[in-house]
Amino acid sequence: MEDDRKDGAYGTPQKYDPTFKGPIYNRGCTDVICCVLLLLAIVGYVAVGIIAWTHGDPRKVIYPTDSRGEFCGQKGTKNANKPFLFYFNIVKCASPLVLLEFQCPTPQICVEKCPDRYLTFLSARNSRDFEYYKQFCVPGFQNNKGVAEVLRDGDCPAVLTPSKPLARRCFPAIHAHKGVLMVGNETTYEDGHGSRKNITELVEGAKKANVVLEARQLAMRIFEDYTVSWYWIVIGLVIAMVLSLLFIILLRFLAGIMVWVMIVMVILVLGYGIFHCYMEYARLRGEAGSDVSLVDLGFQTDLRVYLHLRQTWMAFMIILSIVEVVIILLLIFLRKRILIAIALIKEASRAVGYVMCSLLYPLVTFFLLCLCIAYWASTAVFLSTSNEAVYKILDDATCSLAGKTCNPETFPSSNESRLCPNAHCQFAFYGGESGYHRALLGLQIFNAFMFFWLANFVLALGQVTLAGAFASYYWAMRKPDDLPAFPLFSAFGRALRYHTGSLAFGALILAIVQIIRVMLEYLDQRLKAAENKFAKFLMTCLKCCFWCLEKFIKFLNRNAYIMIAIYGTNFCTSARNAFFLLMRNIIRVAVLDKVTDFLFLLGKLLIVGSVGILAFFFFTHRIRIVQDTAPPLNYYWVPILTVIVGSYLIAHGFFSVYGMCVDTLFLCFCEDLERNDGSQERPYFMSPELRDILLKGSAEEGKQEEVEE
Repeated sequence: MEDDRKDGAYGTPQKYDPTFKGPIYNRGCTDVICCVLLLLAIVGYVAVGIIAWTHGDPRKVIYPTDSRGEFCGQKGTKNANKPFLFYFNIVKCASPLVLLEFQCPTPQICVEKCPDRYLTFLSARNSRDFEYYKQFCVPGFQNNKGVAEVLRDGDCPAVLTPSKPLARRCFPAIHAHKGVLMVGNETTYEDGHGSRKNITELVEGAKKANVVLEARQLAMRIFEDYTVSWYWIVIGLVIAMVLSLLFIILLRFLAGIMVWVMIVMVILVLGYGIFHCYMEYARLRGEAGSDVSLVDLGFQTDLRVYLHLRQTWMAFMIILSIVEVVIILLLIFLRKRILIAIALIKEASRAVGYVMCSLLYPLVTFFLLCLCIAYWASTAVFLSTSNEAVYKILDDATCSLAGKTCNPETFPSSNESRLCPNAHCQFAFYGGESGYHRALLGLQIFNAFMFFWLANFVLALGQVTLAGAFASYYWAMRKPDDLPAFPLFSAFGRALRYHTGSLAFGALILAIVQIIRVMLEYLDQRLKAAENKFAKFLMTCLKCCFWCLEKFIKFLNRNAYIMIAIYGTNFCTSARNAFFLLMRNIIRVAVLDKVTDFLFLLGKLLIVGSVGILAFFFFTHRIRIVQDTAPPLNYYWVPILTVIVGSYLIAHGFFSVYGMCVDTLFLCFCEDLERNDGSQERPYFMSPELRDILLKGSAEEGKQEEVEE
């Protein structure tokens, strides 16, 4: 009676059907309305892309812009041979106005090269250096005004300081000697109005201005590292792909041995990491500056600084030790379940062996995801650069008209110029007042939403395709004789022909949750400055709830797609049947699902750890692969992290095939137990090896559960 109530609470178990031989071929289209919605959304997405490409200008992101909104270094313009942006008075870039208007309140021009000497306008005006000085004045400057008028109208800078280009912008060279600035130097300069200022003030102002653009500088240095190390990064990713493919092939023939080898290797790699951290920690003992704490050091863009601290290696050693202990404890407590999971992995290896082309399907998913990412990124860039140039009145004095829009061509003769004689009509930012410009935020949100929808659809298509192919293997009584000729292509065709709407439905639900999470992250960033603790607590709760909801929907969608691949039902029916089937076999789910995920995670960590250690030794010049060692880098962690992340994604792509195979076989196994009893009239479709160990392990788990109750 208790079993009957459980069955009623979680649906009705499947009945014996002698005609059921696996994935149903005679099926109809499901969730047609969602299919139509997806097609209409794609048409709208293409329209948004065309509009963005018509109005956008990516040069606004690549090239710096002078005070008149003209690009520096852009071919085909009058500034084509002037790639650098020069600030008349970079001290003003430290003003809070920069954070509001995104532009320094000082004239800016495009120059061929940054100044390399110290000159004042007064000293250069009546000397042979004036021709050199004129190239840093506004284009078309004629020396027909007085000094006060020139400086008042912003025709020339009051002083030139030796500068270096960074991110195509001229920043003062703070460390110098004889003409190059130095902190604490008492050299003074004339500001053009008869007053004298200490050069240290200029240096401090330059420091503050550099802080404003520190993120951009970091990005440019990272970009430079990519330009000189990209081919080594590609080689590292190729090595990761070869290792992943080799591991999968060995797993096909030596599943049990490879799993235990993988477990031992992960423990050894982590052990070596702990040993290496201890050796570095011991080596730094007694070195000057190695005992500085991480808190006192603060954030540094050059991460190599942290590697000279003993506290850094101590933290690494503690983290790796904790991970090592956790893995060992899990292996001890899950040793019996690991044996059961290995049996399922062996069965999955046989299925993958009969459907070998499934190992190449992640390349199809990767290609489609690259298309989605490329379209989303290009559309986002064109949308963000489709604004018009907006000019505003900027004045460092108290002017009531400051901040109002103006026309740079008519401003010198306008009434605003007479009311504020020290003001300038300067390019501020890109914006607009038209309906299109007001809708840009909504278009960006739509662009992000469509990216999530299409990316989830591509992933869903891959899951249904693989599930259909592996379900064909499981439900074949005589393997591989009863397998269809091309199980993967057949499953792919069924998914697109009949279930595009169902895939769109599942992807839509997930995309809605993901876009809500993005909005919550945006609001959280905006509310960080607020002191309302209740608002922060509420935001944290919402973020946690939607994170959990996204994980649950992904789990439910994955199993729903397996049921769609087998029975051809709509999304809601498939999700309900999959959920009830899992609940009726909740003990087996706990035994197998998470254990196999844990084993696959160890495999990914093994591949990522091996490639990551190799990349670390190479880019830190510890080993040489060829005669020419690794290229000189600003931050050697840039290619290392790229290789590690890329290796994980590659390994995840290969292991995702096995993961989908295990999940499909597990659901088919649960269905097989409900439909059949192992007799001659109702034989099991599972292999004898899988039947013996799974049924035995499930019986032991059931007895243990009864004892605990």
